Amino acid sequence: MGKSAGVIISSLLLLTLVLARAEHGASARAPASISAVVSTAQMRRPNYLEPVIDPAFGTPFLRVTDPGTIRCRNSYCTHRYSSSQAWNADQSLLAIVNGCNGFCFLDGHTYEPLFRRSVPNECEWHPQVASSMICVAGNEIYNWAPHGDTKTALYVAAGYVNLQFGPYKGNPSADGSKIVVRATSKAGTLVAFAYDISRRIKYPDIDLSALPGKNGYCSISPSGRYIFCAQTTESGNEEAHVFTIEGGPIQYWTEHHRPGHGDMTIDADGSDVYVGISKAEPDKFHVIKRRLNDGSVVDLAPYGNAQHVSTRNTSLPGWAFVSYAGTYEETAAHPSWAPFYQEVVALRIDGSGTIRRIAQTRNQKHDYWSETHASPSPDATQVIWSSNWGKAGGPVADYVTRLSRPNFAGQPQ
Repeated sequence: MGKSAGVIISSLLLLTLVLARAEHGASARAPASISAVVSTAQMRRPNYLEPVIDPAFGTPFLRVTDPGTIRCRNSYCTHRYSSSQAWNADQSLLAIVNGCNGFCFLDGHTYEPLFRRSVPNECEWHPQVASSMICVAGNEIYNWAPHGDTKTALYVAAGYVNLQFGPYKGNPSADGSKIVVRATSKAGTLVAFAYDISRRIKYPDIDLSALPGKNGYCSISPSGRYIFCAQTTESGNEEAHVFTIEGGPIQYWTEHHRPGHGDMTIDADGSDVYVGISKAEPDKFHVIKRRLNDGSVVDLAPYGNAQHVSTRNTSLPGWAFVSYAGTYEETAAHPSWAPFYQEVVALRIDGSGTIRRIAQTRNQKHDYWSETHASPSPDATQVIWSSNWGKAGGPVADYVTRLSRPNFAGQPQ
């Protein structure tokens, strides 16, 4: 297909990909893509808060940040990360963190700026209490109410310093009752431990210095039953360890980044799974899900330019939101690849290959801050994503695409 052909696809299209074992190798249950690459139509960069329509998919979206304005740096003004919840529990507030010199809070539906707060540490939205964020700093865990800028101490650690929420990739359990903290013990050892906020119980330490490599982060699983820790070895291999909440080891994934750049969710059978991008055979550069308690893998999407995965759609589980990078030329030249580039898609995690195409990002490769990092709202009716709008090194703003949940939640037609 020539780039000028431009394929127009309805916003309500649910496209079933048949993922086959391709030349790059695949896990079981993975058929070949039968869909087409969609060329990017010409479109000017939308003005700030100007409603527009994606010309390829018909989905409404608008630019919700304006880099270079007051309290927003010139180079980027975006949400934290794909696996960090951008909206609060009732979606009345949207947090913009990167480039804002603190937390900038927008109205969660109109995206009008509301207020800014200076917070020198990492906070994540409480998944059930809309007014509250869970924060970690120094030697304490506390609840923070951004509206009133008030905090309530939950746990002050004796004998630990430099408490961190992850760091950067930590999330609370789905009910908000538990988190995992990384800290330095009195003996100077890097450790991680779970903490039950509701019952004010600290669980045993995991000695991270005893694991191979250097720790990247640790987080609680959505069910609150497991602790997931990412390690990088001296050779650059990105491995993962899964522990019980009491710190007992149950899984050690030695394959490189299998998966990574992803997020955790609860599967249809109640299992905690990690959905992300594999960088190891037999499913290198596929999107996969991996069960935490036994390490079993299901291939979800074929070889391609998937960059990040988010499952922050906590009240509409069963879907993963995938940010794709790459170029039209490269993607169109490889018919066996996932047919997406500079695009956000929603992918069913049941192994069926069902896809909903959401937005063309027009995001050119440049640096970390210009990556797309798409992340859905809890009910999946809104998806926030970042773009430099075709200008590598240009200002990176956030955009929000609005989705129709009844059609989104439906089965393929």
